[in-house]
Amino acid sequence: MERNIGIVMIDPSRMKDPERINIIRACMVHVPFDGWSMKSLKLAAKDCAIDEGDIYRILPRGVEEAVEIYADLADEDMVSAFNEAMSKSQSAPQGMTAKIKLLVLVRLEQTSSHKEVVRKTLQYLRKPSHAKLSQTLLYNTIDRIWRVAGDDSTDFSFYTKRGLLGAIYSATLLYFLVDDSGSMDNISAFLDRRLKEISILPKLSKPLRNQSQFVATAIGKTFFSIAKNISQQMAKRRY
Repeated sequence: MERNIGIVMIDPSRMKDPERINIIRACMVHVPFDGWSMKSLKLAAKDCAIDEGDIYRILPRGVEEAVEIYADLADEDMVSAFNEAMSKSQSAPQGMTAKIKLLVLVRLEQTSSHKEVVRKTLQYLRKPSHAKLSQTLLYNTIDRIWRVAGDDSTDFSFYTKRGLLGAIYSATLLYFLVDDSGSMDNISAFLDRRLKEISILPKLSKPLRNQSQFVATAIGKTFFSIAKNISQQMAKRRY
């Protein structure tokens, strides 16, 4: 089954370039104040002792590419932390849902010290002109989570899983951003309730017929409409 919903996958070979990694990491100091902008890129380049004129050599598509790489770095960090946790056999989670939960929590916890960067990133991605990038980044994160957790589906459950997890992840991210407790316990509990609410565990291996039809119908609009509609309802329930 061909899995093509209009998503442009990020070329992982780009992450091998230390110049790109360094300038994106440096951007995180400036994004809370100047957003994802050329000003932030110029300040980050200065911090890295990179000539301003070299920014487009390093990032040919400028700010959009910077955001893309930032998201991919966050995904890579998530996978590294997950693999480290899995290497600790005594505390390693068992089962698909437990692994997915850990991946989502790790992804969010790693951004706890720079929530404002996440907010500015969402502000950037909310612009209509960045809709395709927003869809690509969400899909790449969700797809990475499923694959790292061990999913190898190829039928319509491929879409169902990613649509539903996209909704859960988006809702949990929104809750994470407004929670000011400083503890991941609230986030973990919220995520548990959303996983249970959508009954994701028992239905993933045998998707309900109406779920498959729902996803199949939505493919023309991309699975993000599913994630958006469900996640908005979930995010309103802050319990």
